[in-house]
Amino acid sequence: MSMLKGANTPVPAQQVRVELGWRPGPGVPDVDASALLLASGKVRSDADFVFYNQPAHASGAVRHEGKRTAPDGVTDEVSVDLAGVEPAIERIVLAASADGGSFGQVPGLRIKVLDALSGTEIARYDSEDATVETAFVLGELYRRQGAWKFRAVGQGYSSGLEGLATDFGITVDEPQRAAAAAPVASSVPPAAVTPPTPVAPPVTAPPPPAAPPATPVRLTKVTLTKDTPSVSLTKQGGTSGAMRVNLSWQVRKQFQGWGAKLGRAVAMHGDLDLDLCALYELTDGRKGVVQALGNAFGALHQPPYIHLDGDDRTGGTSGENLTINLDHKDRLRRVIIFVTIYEGARSFADLDATVTLQPQHGAPIDFSLGECTVPSTVCALALITNTGSDLLVQREARFLVPERGVSPQRTIDYAYGWGMNWTPGRK
Repeated sequence: MSMLKGANTPVPAQQVRVELGWRPGPGVPDVDASALLLASGKVRSDADFVFYNQPAHASGAVRHEGKRTAPDGVTDEVSVDLAGVEPAIERIVLAASADGGSFGQVPGLRIKVLDALSGTEIARYDSEDATVETAFVLGELYRRQGAWKFRAVGQGYSSGLEGLATDFGITVDEPQRAAAAAPVASSVPPAAVTPPTPVAPPVTAPPPPAAPPATPVRLTKVTLTKDTPSVSLTKQGGTSGAMRVNLSWQVRKQFQGWGAKLGRAVAMHGDLDLDLCALYELTDGRKGVVQALGNAFGALHQPPYIHLDGDDRTGGTSGENLTINLDHKDRLRRVIIFVTIYEGARSFADLDATVTLQPQHGAPIDFSLGECTVPSTVCALALITNTGSDLLVQREARFLVPERGVSPQRTIDYAYGWGMNWTPGRK
């Protein structure tokens, strides 16, 4: 049952999953979840802000897990280990921000607190009075007499995530803030001022040394679409450090057989196992593949400077992760990131999948694959190209249909002209 604004309830679980949900559709802005860890009403530092650009708190107790497609819409999730929250933290504010619109355009906005282990719903608040707000505090977890409780808040901000974050003590580094603070020249000459009579300054103790300036938080992110399918990592400042590539997915429907046109069938049988893979070409001409098949997991600090973290069979909050070492970007000529169905489905039809590229430095890049309308078992996700002067990420979202007897890997090879020799492999 949904709570009323201002109501509170005990949280008996030690590990909770907070789901911020809404119903997507034409004209509906994207929504992002965030959490602020407060002591005496403010963050202690910018590190107490957990969101898409800073997805894990240093304590490990609060993590931004990312978006998933749910039966009743889309969720963006935050996990909280209440037992691991530092004693100094009194409240964890759970907020939402709208990207490209206001919350008056977001139907079905809600927040749910679930027991992370059992999945049992502990609390739920449905927001029904949003209008022009672009950021919302939907709820908060707070300590009371040695236990945790949840309160439904429903407080909106018309100044977006930047205004919300600043209100709780976050230092935000955004280009528009710098522009707004720039001095404006005046055409009116200043009035004449009579200099005051000199007065001897009082003798005071020297001031304490100034605290080092805080590193500002960047709120920028990039979403690739059909209309804007590419972005420059160089211009984003994201050409060094480790870049994580994440694929998460959710099954929208489950069918048996091929009952619909163009193979719109999933034909589920057991766990769905998707494999995140990459074909690479180095500047010295060497080519290869990184994938779970054949245990070709790659390497991060030696060629090919690409490493597959593991093999996930759920598609949930962790999904499949692949890391690219951009400190060696000059050794990489091009990389095509793709996904194959290893088992559990005949096609990508009726699967919702999201790809996120998170450079260590620079804004995160995300995009959805969209709808598959062909009996595809392999999809090209993104093409990373080193032009010599720039590092480009191109959204592909290209569903391919292998010919009879041709593997998904060979199908990607043919489509992008890699020219490799393939032999059968297994996990």
